[in-house]
Amino acid sequence: MATIEHPPTGRLRAWMLEGLADMGRKGGLTGPHAEPEPAHRGQRWWRVMCLTGVDYFSTLGYQPGIAALAAGLLSPLATIVLVIVTLAGALPVYRRVAEESPHGQGSIAMLERLLSFWKGKLFVLTLLGFAATDFLITITLSAADASTHLIENPHLNSALHGRQMLITLLLVALLGAVFLKGFLEAIGVAVALVGVYLTLNLVVVITGLWHTVTASHVVTDWTSALTTEHGNVFVMIGLALIVFPKLALGLSGFETGVAVMPHVRGDQADTEERPTGRIRDTRKLLTTAAVIMSCFLIATSLITTLLIPAHEFKPGGRANGRALAYLAHEYLGNTFGTVYDIATIAILWFAGASAMAGLLNLMPRYLPRYGMAPHWARAVRPMVIVFTLIAFLVTWIFDANVDAQGGAYATGVLVLISSAAIAVTIASRKAGQRRWTVVFGVIATVFLYTTVANVIERPDGVKIGACFIAGIILVSLLSRLARAFELRVTGVTLDDMAERFVRDMASRKIRFIANEPDRRDKAEYRDKIEQIRQDNDLPEQEDFVFVEVTVTDPSEFEAGLTVHGEVLHNRYRVMTLESASIPNALAALLLHVRDSTGCTPHIYFEWTEGNPFANFLRFFLFGQGEVAPVTREVLREAEPNRGRRPRVHTG
Repeated sequence: MATIEHPPTGRLRAWMLEGLADMGRKGGLTGPHAEPEPAHRGQRWWRVMCLTGVDYFSTLGYQPGIAALAAGLLSPLATIVLVIVTLAGALPVYRRVAEESPHGQGSIAMLERLLSFWKGKLFVLTLLGFAATDFLITITLSAADASTHLIENPHLNSALHGRQMLITLLLVALLGAVFLKGFLEAIGVAVALVGVYLTLNLVVVITGLWHTVTASHVVTDWTSALTTEHGNVFVMIGLALIVFPKLALGLSGFETGVAVMPHVRGDQADTEERPTGRIRDTRKLLTTAAVIMSCFLIATSLITTLLIPAHEFKPGGRANGRALAYLAHEYLGNTFGTVYDIATIAILWFAGASAMAGLLNLMPRYLPRYGMAPHWARAVRPMVIVFTLIAFLVTWIFDANVDAQGGAYATGVLVLISSAAIAVTIASRKAGQRRWTVVFGVIATVFLYTTVANVIERPDGVKIGACFIAGIILVSLLSRLARAFELRVTGVTLDDMAERFVRDMASRKIRFIANEPDRRDKAEYRDKIEQIRQDNDLPEQEDFVFVEVTVTDPSEFEAGLTVHGEVLHNRYRVMTLESASIPNALAALLLHVRDSTGCTPHIYFEWTEGNPFANFLRFFLFGQGEVAPVTREVLREAEPNRGRRPRVHTG
């Protein structure tokens, strides 16, 4: 059951509001947040891993350079700390998330289940703000790094030098244009890109390690410089522990890894409630991706730190934002280096496409269910324009600089990982798993420390996240306000007794009395009938059925309605139902009765005492308030034909 939609006028408007069908998936969802594949279908886990990999592995394009700038000579040691945190912290957390949230909802959905009412919604909106930061900075940072690889290519440097901002904006605009036309993520493209990119990186790593081993002075020079600068090994380890939060970009990809679960092929014995095979293979996906990335992180941080002069990492240097590409050109020639640049640009652009698909599908997973999205937000193209314009703004604010955006990206990643660690800690505690509760509690503490340290060191991320959070909350509340009078009941089901009440009344005149249940004794119902008869001047022979609505969670927006019938005190017929909003539930019931009987039902109210504005706030926040006029307004919006509209009487 839904409100009547008026078709858009104008070809441009019709094209803009075409909905989500062009995204090519059931329910309009694609990419990391797609609806689950049909049972026992989907892709092998290693193929789906490549869909995660376009986001996760593409960070090799800029991670070694950022690590070198952040940690200097300690970059390899700090990277080892990062790898330990990845394998001993993030990986166990997300393996548990995959078990607790097997349909791709991720840690946000786990935490959503733990909190109810408006505080739960506000908490989810806050996490969505950081998730939006993560995805959006993925787009802008990836475009900025792709433009860096393009500009610094020896064949193009002279022609493109100084045009970083323009090229980055063009790449972002191209991404938006592709989604305006319609974009269907292809796992096959991701497999090809990841396969080529990792192969080229393996060649660069092997070449770099060979030069490191054959030129023995390289290692000795590095160890000597470390000893001179930091003294002993304990000081080095301590400093590595302190600076490793700056390397947190290397943790990206885990949330996406869980989100792509719906694409993973399960076993024949899998059920929707317990897809055991899908969970098992997703764990393989997460573990394999983490191990591959960890090996590359250690190897690339070592060869870039030992083989690239420190000044080349700084802004304006040839290795800034493209350390591995620098080595590819330096040791394997410009032809191989150009091939490497092309592969890097391609995977970075595809990482931006994956992030855009994530943005377009993450918000619809939550906001429409809360009634916190404008009507046009259900269509892809308006949202593409909004996100593209925001990406333009972020690119301009950060001057298309990869290093400057690292803090914001890391903040988004770390907040999501920290929330996942907290979620699995609570889940373990509820399951009575004391040992895992302690383990996940320690991991959550480590990630919270890392998040706080990153925010203190680079506050840009939390500032951008706060802007997204404020924007999402403001737009969400305004949308909820604008949609307050929608008929937001998805369906109405009557039990046998309620059906009998309706059939019996349909032979005469259908009259309901809206009653707020109190003592529910004989006197309450007798007095209520007498009052309604006097207020509306009705004869005594008219009979009524009471309707009583109990408000459950008023922060919810859409839900089904189940109506139960009962006879109280051997005389009074009562229909009871639960809903997030009394007026919306009553309007839905009246329309259902009208459609099932062909008769026009009448409902009788008494006026609610109190200030109208205060009553409206009670309705908006708590689903109650002045019920009579709001019920009539919901009916008016749902049924524009006055002749077919159920009658509302108030005395």
